[in-house]
This record gives sequence, structure tokens and C-alpha cells, in this order.
Amino acid sequence: MKLDPKHLSQLSVIVEAGSFQAAADRLGLTQPALSRNMRTLEQRLGTPLFSREGRRSIPNKLGLRLARNGLAIRVAEEQASVVADQSAKGATGELRIGAPPIVAGRFLTDALSRFIVANPNCSIELRTGLVHELRSMLERGQIDLVLGPRSLAGPADGLEFQHLIDDRVGVLCRVAHVLAGRQNILPSDLEAQTWLAHSRGSLLRQQTETALIASGIKTVHIAVETDSIRSVLEIVASTDLITTMPRATTAPYLEDELVFLDFDHPQFYRPLGIIRRAGMAFTGTAESFFSFLKG
Repeated sequence: MKLDPKHLSQLSVIVEAGSFQAAADRLGLTQPALSRNMRTLEQRLGTPLFSREGRRSIPNKLGLRLARNGLAIRVAEEQASVVADQSAKGATGELRIGAPPIVAGRFLTDALSRFIVANPNCSIELRTGLVHELRSMLERGQIDLVLGPRSLAGPADGLEFQHLIDDRVGVLCRVAHVLAGRQNILPSDLEAQTWLAHSRGSLLRQQTETALIASGIKTVHIAVETDSIRSVLEIVASTDLITTMPRATTAPYLEDELVFLDFDHPQFYRPLGIIRRAGMAFTGTAESFFSFLKG
């Protein structure tokens, strides 16, 4: 059944305004004209949308449900109007970015803030998620690019990777930890510690386990497991638990409370960059944003 979206939109205004007359005034219509449109919609549906209470017409359950659809139509129209107005005024484009939580923190928002100041008319959408969520959003066209680790873009995924920095993983602890400041930390030192682990579905958890095994660490005692980056930083800063975090994107959070241990392994290498669908050209807006990231 095909319904007139204009009538659904008007229905939503009636529900918001509380009466046909108030809605007609808001829409710039006469009350009889608006009433005719609602009767047309009811005839199309074959069922009433309002019940009478004295002199008032009250939307029934179906009327309220369809009014929500009408509101969605109005919102879409308003958003399209904003985009059209920006285009007519020469406003600069759109930037739709996805990133894992830690990357979407200060590392990205600092650059994004500077970009917003320089491009006040640009429309920006920032989405966060785990690997499978970001890959799905990219494949569906919900975002244009992802700022994340290269391992997010598998060779068979139809994705391209453009390198920005090495955001290699490090072992993190509080500054008062017994291992902080110690040189030549051995795998046995880490094996003797209690760990805070990242969620099992995260790339960081997978890379940590691979690197620790390659370092000769046979067992890891995990006391806490979480997918909250904020929880990781706060818990490690106030306990003797240790964890792993990407060094470059975590650096803005260290302050005087957290420190990376003097321990490294080639498996901790973690190139970070721009991931996009293969063959998709960068827009001028995206190219401009990259310069803020690199700067």
C-alpha cells in the first residue's frame, strides 16, 4: 500500500500540535484543507486514525504509530534542506568517519577539533565500534572511511589501507608499580603480574595474546576483562594490574599516573592509518582532514 508521505508528515504535526487548527496554522494550511487530507489518508488505509472526544479529534494507536513515520519524513526533509542550503552557499562537504574507541579518543578528536574550526560548514559524523562493527559500517556505506589498525583491513575484504603512524602496543601500568622504571624487563616479570585484559572480540586482545606468547610468556593471570577503554585507564592507574595499550593513541592519557614499561617485541607492531573501500576516491574534504591528522 502506497501512502502519500506529505499526509504522514502532516499527521505528525497534528499529533505534536494537539489540534487540527494549531497544526493547520503551523503548516500554513486552512483547517478544512488539512481535515480533507486526513480523510484521504484514512480512506487509503480503510480505517480511522482519530477518535472523537467531544469536539476534539484524538489520534488512536494507528494514528500515533503513523505519526512517528511522518516525523521521520519531516526530519529527513529538514536534513536534506540543510545539505542543499550548505551546497548553495558553497559550504564544504561531508566527512563520515569510523574508529575504534581508543583511536576515537584524544588522538582523533584533537585533530577533528582543529578541522572543525577551519571548516565550520562541514558536516561531520563520527562512529565508534569494534572491528566487525566498523567493517560492516564501511561495507554498507554508512561511513566513508575508518581510522584504525591495518589488521582491520584483511586482503580479501576489498579494503585499502593508507599508513599514518606506528601505534605499536606497549605494556602499561601505574607510575608507582614495582616494574615502572625498571630496565631489561623479562617475560618472567610479566608472567608474575596480574592483568587487566581487553574484550575477546577486540584486535588489541588478539594482538596482545600473540605477542606475549611469542615473547615466551606461557600463562597470564587475568583479574579483570572489559571493553571500556576508560575503565582500563582508571583501573590500571589505581591498582597494580597491568595491561596493554597502543602507545601513540594512549599517550595523551598518561599524564603523571600511567607509564609504559621498557618491554617490546616485533609482534607489538601496529600500523595505524586510513581504511576505505577499494577503488573509492578520497574527497577534497577527506584529503583536507588527513593533513590535520598528519600535522
